[in-house]
Amino acid sequence: MHPRLLRLAKTEVQRALERLPPEVREAAEECAVSFEDLAEALEGDDTLEEDILGLFEGFSRLDPLPGAPDEMPCIRLFLDSIWEHVGGNVRRYRREVRITWLHELGHYLGWGEEEVEALGLG
Repeated sequence: MHPRLLRLAKTEVQRALERLPPEVREAAEECAVSFEDLAEALEGDDTLEEDILGLFEGFSRLDPLPGAPDEMPCIRLFLDSIWEHVGGNVRRYRREVRITWLHELGHYLGWGEEEVEALGLG
């Protein structure tokens, strides 16, 4: 993973987190974030789409709590895929990291695709 892309992504997620209302921020802090390279993830998972930017895995806040810690929720951000998606533009990359994280966070909060899209996070 390119260190600069990782640093930019972590910074952008942190900034987006700080801008959330307190009750949403609290909920967001319960969901782990994983910064990954899609190229590496595809090697071990043939269910991923080749152009995916992010993915929410686990239970949403509306689901009953799981019985095992390995079922904890996680947002996976695929940094190389986001970088390619924006054509290597740093400003667009930062924006897309934020939008993708917020989109996946919406799923953690229990919002469906339509609700996420209605908020402009599609």
